[in-house]
Amino acid sequence: MGKRIEDLKTMVDKTKVYTLDEAIALAKETSTVKFDASVEIHARLGIDPKKGDQQIRATVVLPHGTGKTKRIAAFVGPNDEQTAKDAGADIVCGEEEITEIKNTGKVDFDVAIATPEMMPKLAVAARELGPKGLMPNPKIGTVGPNVKQMIEDLKKGKTAFKNDDTANVHQPVGKVSFDDVKLKENIETFLETLKKVKPPATKGTYIKSLFLSTSMGPSIKIQL
Repeated sequence: MGKRIEDLKTMVDKTKVYTLDEAIALAKETSTVKFDASVEIHARLGIDPKKGDQQIRATVVLPHGTGKTKRIAAFVGPNDEQTAKDAGADIVCGEEEITEIKNTGKVDFDVAIATPEMMPKLAVAARELGPKGLMPNPKIGTVGPNVKQMIEDLKKGKTAFKNDDTANVHQPVGKVSFDDVKLKENIETFLETLKKVKPPATKGTYIKSLFLSTSMGPSIKIQL
């Protein structure tokens, strides 16, 4: 297996910058795992991650989703419980469930939405949800009055992204099993969104480099 991985890595020319079509084909060809690997794009940005006015935090609805099914929790009042269930929430949570999360620290979901009136009640579980990136946030469209719309957007493939402390953004854009056209459309949609959320305070080149990779696969540099 080790030799096979090394052989596959040699297929990627580290000195070359590939077209998006070439990179997608090569990423699939060099996927080293037996499961349906995720395909991710990595963008190195010309931002200063230490400055508050140069942070990247946004959402994008990928036209073909990421290929990963997310368990959605809806923190809503009694009047919105049925709406949340009908829209497809996997878990509907009220004050009792919030107390349980606070006391146990256990969560059984990947993303959460909440109505505005539930946010003060959710504050008691912020220490448990915040570090896991599970606290609903109006900036990324997971807090609002329209419960149905928020859940449907997440089910369509809406995903949040932000820069890390080294000025990089990492975004899953599908699976190796996706056809090339779907992967390309997802990547192009993400890049369009990334360009739109460029902080006004950013100086110089915004997107410095782009790489495509699969789970445990080699990084492939893409043309900007």
